[in-house]
Amino acid sequence: MQQPDPRLRPSPFSRFAPLVVAVLLAACGDAWNDPYPAEERGQNILYSAFTDRPKHLDPVQSYTEDEAVFTSQIYEPPLQYHYLKRPYELIPATAEAVPQPRYVDAAGRPLPADAPTEKIAESIYEIRIQPGIRYQPHPAFAVDERGEPRYLDLDREKLAGIERIADFAHAGTRELVADDYIYGIKRLAHPRLHSPIFGMMAGHIAGLRELGDALQAAAKALPPDGWLDLDRYPLAGVEKVDDHAYRVRIKGKYPQFLYWLAMPFFAPVPREVDRFYGQPGMAEKNLTLDWYPVGTGPYMLVENDPNRRMVLARNPNFRGEPYPCEGEPGDAAAGLLDDCGRSVPFIDRAVFSREKEAIPYWNKFLQGWYDASGIGSDSFDQAVRIGAGGDVQLTDEMQEKGIRLLTSVRASTFYMGFNMLDPVVGGLDARGRKLRQAVSIVLDQEEFISIFMNGRGIPAQGPLPPGLFGNLEGEAGINPVVYEWRDGAPRRRGTAEAKRLLAEAGWPNGRDAKTGEPLVLNLDTTTGGLGDKSRLDWLTRQFAKIDVQLVVRSTDFNRFQEKLRKGAVQLYFLGWNADYPDPENFFFLLHGGEGGVETGGENKSNYRNPEFDRLFAEMKNMENTPRRLEIIGRMNRILREDAPWIYAFHPKSYTLGHAWLKNRKPSDVGNNGLKYQRIDAALREAKRAEWNRPVLWPTLAVLALVAAALVPAVAGYRRRERAAAR
Repeated sequence: MQQPDPRLRPSPFSRFAPLVVAVLLAACGDAWNDPYPAEERGQNILYSAFTDRPKHLDPVQSYTEDEAVFTSQIYEPPLQYHYLKRPYELIPATAEAVPQPRYVDAAGRPLPADAPTEKIAESIYEIRIQPGIRYQPHPAFAVDERGEPRYLDLDREKLAGIERIADFAHAGTRELVADDYIYGIKRLAHPRLHSPIFGMMAGHIAGLRELGDALQAAAKALPPDGWLDLDRYPLAGVEKVDDHAYRVRIKGKYPQFLYWLAMPFFAPVPREVDRFYGQPGMAEKNLTLDWYPVGTGPYMLVENDPNRRMVLARNPNFRGEPYPCEGEPGDAAAGLLDDCGRSVPFIDRAVFSREKEAIPYWNKFLQGWYDASGIGSDSFDQAVRIGAGGDVQLTDEMQEKGIRLLTSVRASTFYMGFNMLDPVVGGLDARGRKLRQAVSIVLDQEEFISIFMNGRGIPAQGPLPPGLFGNLEGEAGINPVVYEWRDGAPRRRGTAEAKRLLAEAGWPNGRDAKTGEPLVLNLDTTTGGLGDKSRLDWLTRQFAKIDVQLVVRSTDFNRFQEKLRKGAVQLYFLGWNADYPDPENFFFLLHGGEGGVETGGENKSNYRNPEFDRLFAEMKNMENTPRRLEIIGRMNRILREDAPWIYAFHPKSYTLGHAWLKNRKPSDVGNNGLKYQRIDAALREAKRAEWNRPVLWPTLAVLALVAAALVPAVAGYRRRERAAAR
């Protein structure tokens, strides 16, 4: 057999040439670390992340912030909050206008708008919705050539091969009608859904509790997967006016009901959607409203993998609405009014990837792969610096990248509560009151916020956070028991003042004036919450300033809740996030009728002051008038004097956004802000390319080392080949 010329054989080194060329070509192209498909580059897509997987997407069950990120873009209750205005203002969503209640007495006779609360037997809200609003495409609306529903006879056998909603071959839509809202309200009483607000709403919506009882009995007669047709059960307090209007009758006067009409709890649910998901075998495949929501909002959920990523896409049937043209002072300068009047939404898709760890989330944001990010404790110093005057600024690194800092004080209050039933720290007499005032002064919230929160909070002057009616700025809004106004700012009273109050309470130098026994106070807390050792050490030192001994009793959450229910605590630490932006939603936490021990309510301090309770009863159902503001001022003065809480702080949210992300403004109660945001995709692509250029020298260095190692081997190989040929 003829032997080939060894000079024509490929050398071993030549085998590496394609690899070298491929590496060099890749280095000249796209970023190697791009986590997204190539076809998404340059697209009008928002990229974000989530840490906690959503548990419920059914509107009557969902009640957490991580779920609202999705539900509020999909479902449309009748009302929404103005995106830019603060204090928060309700405006129509699907409704034609914000409804104004009509009042009637016990005999059904009309009452004037200013009728005394005690004469109002019912408030009647008539909600008229805009015609022409249509649902997202969905198989529940699909019909055949005869106009009959295509998918109303499904069973486990027919669902073979169907794993996702997208697997259904047909989809349809229809117009939003009043019946959908009525059906949605009835679902609050569904015994299998366990809506977290059913108990509360049953006390307000006429007939809702009776409907719950009827549905409970009906459900017992059904098989476990049997569908409960809510249209067969009337709800006395809700009635249809016509195809685009319905009425809700509320017991007595409850103006806060309007805020509930801006929550997904009161979003429409079409009967055919409920029927579609109620068929045998659907729940076994996660084909439920809890997994695949159906709405009229600007977006629809097209991918649901809560352990990996969630994807929202523009609802092709969304009617559009104009971007707002007015807001707070400063919004125009911040560019938040540049899109005035343009139709929203602006973004086509929103991709949310799950990030379980903070560091990868942060690094991907810095590389431009996420459009916005919060600031974790590990990355705070890299992102933000605190000036000598306490002002917050971005670091040079962030400013060079064009990153923007968005801050807002959250509609939340954190507090340390006293158990008013305790013989030492409780009671409304001078002894208990002055002891609580002394402790309120000595717990330096400014220091706590600086050390443990990186400055992300403001000291609370009472229960109401900023942005709510009744929270006053400046000298008029300070707590005079704890602060005095000096040099144009509130200044915390000193330790000497706290010691004076403690002595007047009968505890000079931290000892009982009669027995000489030291004052020992117990703080109950949950492990892993305030139970962080450094925080508890700090608290112990604060109490020691006035010679009071603090004993920390850490326990698990369930045991902690049990101790609160039984009143077996002296001090505890809790917080409250606003359900809706109204002072009633915070003051009720201290109303005597909500006593934790007596009624199992939210008043964990078991505070009861007859004058405060009387003022609360007058204030809670009032509109925001000067008279209401006057009453709130009196209530705040009582609470500051009685000091059932140490008013700790209102947390601040810090959010970072890249320069290409437009129209982003934080909101604690309006969660449907995705439709207002806009992406400059071209700028994003340019910055990603700039920030993620491949670093070639390590690769080239490795190739050089490989080549150097191969040269002797190649030379030896050639010598052997030539010798063999000879």
